[in-house]
Amino acid sequence: MSAEPRVAVVGGSGAVGRTILRLLNERSFPAASVTALASSRSAGHEVEGVVVEDIETADLSQFDLALFSAGSSVSEEWGPRFVEAGAVVVDNSSHWRMDPKVPLVVAEVNPEALEGHSGIVANPNCSTMQAMVVLKPILDAVGIDRLVFSTYQAVSGTGVKALDELKSQAQAVLDGTTPDPAAVYPHQIAFNVIPQVESFKDGDDYTTEERKMMAETRKILNLPSLAITATCARVPVMNGHSESVNLQTTAETTPDALREILASAPGVVVVDDPAAGVYPMAVDGSGRDEVLVGRIRVDDSAPRSINLWIVGDNLRKGAATNAVQVAELLVKRGL
Repeated sequence: MSAEPRVAVVGGSGAVGRTILRLLNERSFPAASVTALASSRSAGHEVEGVVVEDIETADLSQFDLALFSAGSSVSEEWGPRFVEAGAVVVDNSSHWRMDPKVPLVVAEVNPEALEGHSGIVANPNCSTMQAMVVLKPILDAVGIDRLVFSTYQAVSGTGVKALDELKSQAQAVLDGTTPDPAAVYPHQIAFNVIPQVESFKDGDDYTTEERKMMAETRKILNLPSLAITATCARVPVMNGHSESVNLQTTAETTPDALREILASAPGVVVVDDPAAGVYPMAVDGSGRDEVLVGRIRVDDSAPRSINLWIVGDNLRKGAATNAVQVAELLVKRGL
């Protein structure tokens, strides 16, 4: 790959695509050119100073690197086409994540996995992503035997229509009127918590989001037999996912020891003085690339068990920032 690759952002008109375009500029990514691609419906619109072009008419051979954030069906169809044309693809969708031939990479956690890529690199689910940045340093220090995830996920993870639905419903409730029927989610999201993120498949009591989180965690941490469970909920928060994580370590440790480990971990900020009202919150994590962790405390109900509270910006580190970081690593390593 060229030291200054020609970059395509596929899905450049969407929420994550827009953020990728912004981050490429903010981080001074060494690109020879940046092109935003999307469907013909978005072609001609300007996003972050870049005019969106129609992917159907684009010459794919002009790109060295393609950052995808346009959904699984687009990634399935167009990812291989970009690879065949000579580009390396960093994909934000779920389509390639569990393919054994495709590395699933968090920049601070397993960058070595990039060495084996065959043209496509996958970005994890946003909820998985922020947890991995915190859990990998703990795994390296004391081991992890079991994980319990409970997530509280913001509506921006679903897209612009979900944000509009939250705003509309909230305004209606505050005005004392009946909100329009829910369209994006199965129930009203304003002033509510929905214990369902994504869908249920026949015969499975876990949602597809929960299954993703469990499977991706095992793959990224290279722990195929890790005991893990997850419950994912949607909350009426505009941006920023929050997670309660309960973990059982292999070796004995203490909250103080973990605070010290995490304080020096890349991409992590320890925010942990609960008596003073200092702990990670979605409003503080939104707009940041670091993952915030606090409420680090002993779980007295089980041996070697610890509770954590983790917050991250689901559009930035949960998707766009990691994609750009992975692209930076690909360029730096000549991959």
